[in-house]
Amino acid sequence: MSSVNRIFLACCILLSVFGAVQGQEKPTIPINTAVENVQKYFSVYPVEKIHLHFDKPYYAVGDTLWFKTYLNTNLFNYEPSKVAYVDVINGRDSLIQTLRIPLKEGAGKGQLVLDPQYYGQDNYRFRAYTKWMMNFDMGYFYNKVVPIGDAINKKLGANINFQQDGNRTKATLQFRDREGKLLGRRKLNWQANDGWDAFDKGKAETDDMGRVTINLANKEREKFKSGRLVVQLEGEGSLVGQYPLANAYMDVDVQFFPEGGDLISGVGKKVAFKAMASNGSSVRVKGKIIDSKKKEVATFEDFGMGMGSFNMIPQAGETYKAVVTLGDGQERTVDLPAVVDNKINVVAVSQDADFISLGLVTNDQYFNTIQNKPYYVFGQLNGHLIYAAQASIKSPAVSVKIPLKDMPNGVVQITLMTPDGTPVSERLVFIQPQALLPINVATDKASYGRKDLVKMKLDVAPRTDSIPANFSVSVIDESKIPHNDDDDRGIVSSMLLNSDLKGYIEKPNYYFNTKNENRVEALDALMMTQGFRRFVYNDLVQGKLPQVKFMPEQGISISGVLRQNTGRTQPNGGLLLNIPGAAVKKDAYTDNQGRYTFDNLVFTDSLKATLNARGNDNFRSLVITLDPTYFPEIDQNNPNKAAAIQNIDQNLEAYLDNSKKEFRTSFLIEEVVVTGTVEKKQTSKDFSALNGLSMPEHRIEGTRFAGCNVLSMCLNTMLTGITYDINTLKYYVTRNYNQGSRVPVQFFLNGMPIDEPAINSIQVADIEAIEIFLRDDLGTVRNTYQNDGVVSIITKKEKKQPRMTAAQIEAMLPKSNVIDFYPLGYVKERKFYEPKYNTPESKNTNDYRTTIYWNPEIRVTKKGQVDLEFYNGDGNGKYKVVVEGNDMEGNVGRKVFYYDVK
Repeated sequence: MSSVNRIFLACCILLSVFGAVQGQEKPTIPINTAVENVQKYFSVYPVEKIHLHFDKPYYAVGDTLWFKTYLNTNLFNYEPSKVAYVDVINGRDSLIQTLRIPLKEGAGKGQLVLDPQYYGQDNYRFRAYTKWMMNFDMGYFYNKVVPIGDAINKKLGANINFQQDGNRTKATLQFRDREGKLLGRRKLNWQANDGWDAFDKGKAETDDMGRVTINLANKEREKFKSGRLVVQLEGEGSLVGQYPLANAYMDVDVQFFPEGGDLISGVGKKVAFKAMASNGSSVRVKGKIIDSKKKEVATFEDFGMGMGSFNMIPQAGETYKAVVTLGDGQERTVDLPAVVDNKINVVAVSQDADFISLGLVTNDQYFNTIQNKPYYVFGQLNGHLIYAAQASIKSPAVSVKIPLKDMPNGVVQITLMTPDGTPVSERLVFIQPQALLPINVATDKASYGRKDLVKMKLDVAPRTDSIPANFSVSVIDESKIPHNDDDDRGIVSSMLLNSDLKGYIEKPNYYFNTKNENRVEALDALMMTQGFRRFVYNDLVQGKLPQVKFMPEQGISISGVLRQNTGRTQPNGGLLLNIPGAAVKKDAYTDNQGRYTFDNLVFTDSLKATLNARGNDNFRSLVITLDPTYFPEIDQNNPNKAAAIQNIDQNLEAYLDNSKKEFRTSFLIEEVVVTGTVEKKQTSKDFSALNGLSMPEHRIEGTRFAGCNVLSMCLNTMLTGITYDINTLKYYVTRNYNQGSRVPVQFFLNGMPIDEPAINSIQVADIEAIEIFLRDDLGTVRNTYQNDGVVSIITKKEKKQPRMTAAQIEAMLPKSNVIDFYPLGYVKERKFYEPKYNTPESKNTNDYRTTIYWNPEIRVTKKGQVDLEFYNGDGNGKYKVVVEGNDMEGNVGRKVFYYDVK
């Protein structure tokens, strides 16, 4: 039994006795029954958390992005997930790629090549989860925005700034070409659109310094949230740039949160506040609280990140307002929540090394109506019920203490409720009674020269000898990658904070950096202002458990149903699965319902798989079907967009400059005699009707359709971001369809528009690729066809072929008893490049590396001393070492270390 469970049982027994007070009303659901029901939920529905450790905070197109995946769970009597998923989502909320990561002992590794064909300059969101996590709120998935710049393909560079001016917003842009030259005196056309429809447009001209100011009407401010400004410069070498409008209109929302939920008359309490701009970022504020007679009763100023708190004693019948001064000097008045007389709240009084001291507080008036009434106090931490009490209200202030001995670190959710499970008040408290995993870093020298050998020693001993721990190490040249570590999301802030709080948390590492003097106060303000709703106590107390669709995955599985061509299922039918690229050959037999399953498969992505039912006596009449693969939808209005960088060129200038040098060094080679030809891939830009579209959100190669009998049926499941409506028999952009739009997608075949019925006339074997465009920023297609989205089908160019044999013709005919498909496999393994500079000749090269060392495979059991060796790059200055890790008990640790290179 884990230490948390032992604590839970002790608390329940002790506090249930404490709650049995004479004269107290009998609760509708006894405390022991309520505890049993809630504990049943926690024991059956474990909490899984995912964290990604990236080798650096941002990247450039052409880089390889390296990461380590960590899984933490709160139970040890079940098999945790052994597969994780990482979605890559661009700044327009379009899914670019999904990676499947194998996990062993709670950790796995992966990498992603930022191919210029698919990745451009943008703020990409990396979303990580397990299939088990898909049963619950997506708000608890791992989310992190990673900026990616482009120093290779981007022809137009620009910095953009917004300034509100009455009912208009001034967008000031300064343009440069790919060499950094100012683009002065260039005429341009611009339009503001929400993906397909332009809601503002005009013409302008840059000045001598390449600057232009564009006036945008604020009446369409709601469309700014997801809209983009598209600018097309005229002249030689027409250039097009697209810029998000999320920051074009900044409204500020200031909210006040009384501790426990209410301003109770006559009860002195803490009140927290939070000021946020409409794009989700924080705003500095200060001000004062006044009553109806404009008498000042309190003052306040944020701790940073727009949050803070103050104390006040609200009076019955009084109203209060906050006079708020924003960081830019603007002043506004905000109403505080109304003062109430008939509430009871839970408040945090203090916290020391041994206890959390809480209070159940109300005023004398309401106390007289609830005296001796029973209430339940439940405390939940990381999916464990750590405290349960039945409290009888014997005075207007009841003291409650929660012991912290052997308690894990994290967010404690304390809920005061009626015995039927109705929440009355809630308070979140962050606790850290346990030391983090100890991590010490030492180098053999205090400072080094360029390309010197570094000998580093890690001391990462696990907390328990029998429990293995996993660690990853990143070393970066911080002179080329300047970054404030408070802005990062390390494993400590990720597992102990972000994973339990919904919404965007600005500067998550700030709360764990001991150099920040007010971090404890700021963390408590965060606890009082951030959302938290993993579950609803009403149902749990009454024993109502939620349904789950997905179990923790133990590996890759392929399943489906084998049927006869009459539709009846085929019991005891044999199937053979063959994946030649992974040396997989397995057979399976169907059950009485015709279902088959191949479990615990291991293969990498993009490999062809074949399912064969020809071993059966009646194989000619058999039809194989595959179960669909379910993935979570792309959440719209994602609050993590607040982490996006507006001017990537400017903010990543040092990194992109280095990236340009690295690219030139790597690719500018001596003249090479070409003896063969490379066939150019066809794209939609090869067709005049579609060359005004930008880069497609998705491209599906024709090989993915191998084994597809009816093209339209395959498209229904394979068109990412597109929804098929069975009632209208039309296809729609999913994002807009879910918002009520019924403007269909337009299909094209080799640049010519076609209707949906014509799709099945296309020979699947002739398809080279299908490109999906979810937006038309210039309106070149939309204005002609009145459509919403484009699906461009490109067929292979005709080649002269010899006459086909009868066997070849038969092989081309679609077969239902043999199907070819390309399942999502594990991410392919690659090794991080480590140069060796052990000779004078080897040192006589340019080394523009930014990630100097990356090791995601450090595993320790008993002695945690690890010796590492690597060579520095050419950069001078500080090199930053980040070590992160966890163990199988859920303990986490992080260490940042610096050394000098001169």
